[in-house]
Amino acid sequence: MRLHDLKPASGSKHRRKRIGRGPGSGRGGHTSTRGQKGQGSRSGSSTRPGFEGGQLPLARRLPKRGFNNKRFATIYIPVNLDSLNQFEEGARVDEAELRKVGLVNGRGDGVKILARGKLEKKLTVCAAAFSAGAKAAIEEKGGSCEEATKGTAASSRK
Repeated sequence: MRLHDLKPASGSKHRRKRIGRGPGSGRGGHTSTRGQKGQGSRSGSSTRPGFEGGQLPLARRLPKRGFNNKRFATIYIPVNLDSLNQFEEGARVDEAELRKVGLVNGRGDGVKILARGKLEKKLTVCAAAFSAGAKAAIEEKGGSCEEATKGTAASSRK
């Protein structure tokens, strides 16, 4: 068998239906699957998502009330304890170091250290927040936890 003998398995490739090519094409002779008359049958016609044909759209029918605090929420980038084991014994770990090794990506209001996994080294960890379990595990190994203020984060969300 040579390269020019290769061909796809039978039935795995289908030709696309060419609409608007007469009644023998199998896809609508004169209407070309657009149905009879109306806005959608005209050439160049398209409607935006959520358009309801002139009826007042759902987004405008629903009441808009209340206050949403999502814009002001604090978003932490999570880092687990077991991923801190790649740093050397006694190292100082902060957001800049975590970004350098690829443990933190994207934007947020700082890093939060979570207690998943087991820490095997003594580290000085500087982060915006710690879970109670993570703080206990770091201090149990002889390390220390420093809470970074919001202004010291390497890359803020805003």
